[in-house]
Amino acid sequence: MTKQKAPDKNLQNVAKDLEAAPVNSHQAQQMQQQANDRRHQDALNHEHN
Repeated sequence: MTKQKAPDKNLQNVAKDLEAAPVNSHQAQQMQQQANDRRHQDALNHEHN
């Protein structure tokens, strides 16, 4: 098994997202839309034809 030299980037991003607290409902909606957009783009990048 290899030793990990740097912190896991995925876990860093998750922690950063969890730290961000929306100020109001509009900001919360914007943050959710960004997450949805990233998820959608990831799905498009991994499609197999």
